[in-house]
Amino acid sequence: MVCRVEQVTNLRITDSVTLPSPVELRGEIPRSTEQKAFVTQSRRELHALIHGEDKRLLAVVGPCSIHDLKSCREYAERFAKLSAELKDRLLLVMRVYFEKPRTTVGWKGLIMDPKLNGTCDIPEGLRIARGFLGEVLDLGIPTATELLDPITPQFISDSLCWAAIGARTSESQTHRQMASGLSMPVGFKNATAGDLKAAVNGIIAATQSQTFLGITEDGKASAVTTGGNPDCQLILRGGTDGPNYSAENVEMARSALETVKAPNSVMIDCSHANSGKDPSRQPAVLDEVLRQIENGADCLHAVMIESHLNAGNQSFPRPLDQLEYGVSVTDGCIDWSTTEACLRRAAEVVDKARFS
Repeated sequence: MVCRVEQVTNLRITDSVTLPSPVELRGEIPRSTEQKAFVTQSRRELHALIHGEDKRLLAVVGPCSIHDLKSCREYAERFAKLSAELKDRLLLVMRVYFEKPRTTVGWKGLIMDPKLNGTCDIPEGLRIARGFLGEVLDLGIPTATELLDPITPQFISDSLCWAAIGARTSESQTHRQMASGLSMPVGFKNATAGDLKAAVNGIIAATQSQTFLGITEDGKASAVTTGGNPDCQLILRGGTDGPNYSAENVEMARSALETVKAPNSVMIDCSHANSGKDPSRQPAVLDEVLRQIENGADCLHAVMIESHLNAGNQSFPRPLDQLEYGVSVTDGCIDWSTTEACLRRAAEVVDKARFS
């Protein structure tokens, strides 16, 4: 009697596309000497800010997600001009977000689906990401993104000045371990419920040495050991119980960080639950943050704002030729004129509160 051998692996895998190795992709789309120097200098400035050595306010600002390179190039050009004008009081860093976490399903960002049609051409998405990051760096703009897949950093980390661990992943051991080995400063968001514990514990873990499963630059599986990341921030983004940007919430965050001997560096996300998911309320959130800065809140080092050329967002998916130019396909944003007004106001407040 012949026994039939049952297949027990890959029963639900329908396709598998080989990616270029990180070193191959970096060779295909390299970073210039000038770009590397700019990334290094930007990270140094961020380190100084997080540790209280730089009195400027960090503002991580830009589209909720990158979906249309043309409109985001126009945004970056405007951003570069404003950044140069306000650089003595604000350290402006552009959101260049290519990965989007989803509560259930949906478009997962330009790396995962660069053609916005469900074909999920990830190799092409990685190439587009590296290419666009280089364009932003060439404009003299520091870059920021949320790192969602733990493999992604090997392909683009040399192009990043700051990174976020999102509300859905701050509690993830995988992401805490990844953060401990990242070469740039990292912000941990409070959990979607609003509590700080997961993010604070994430910061504790990220500052320590970790060993975990990863990949080498050649794309081989490896056991990675890190030295820990000392440049971590706590991001308050609100939660299901409401916003958490008040002076009382900020003091709770400062105390929690001080207790665990982490940098007393707090960022307020003016969007998400802090704005009640109403993008038009972001300026009001910022105004409260600036009021606290005026009152001497030294731990408030940073803000985050979701901004695009035009206000609001648009439903997606839809035919690409029906998409409105410069309007987000994910979370709603404030428009450029509102963004500019907000940042100019922030620069004025920081100037009086911290430099006079």
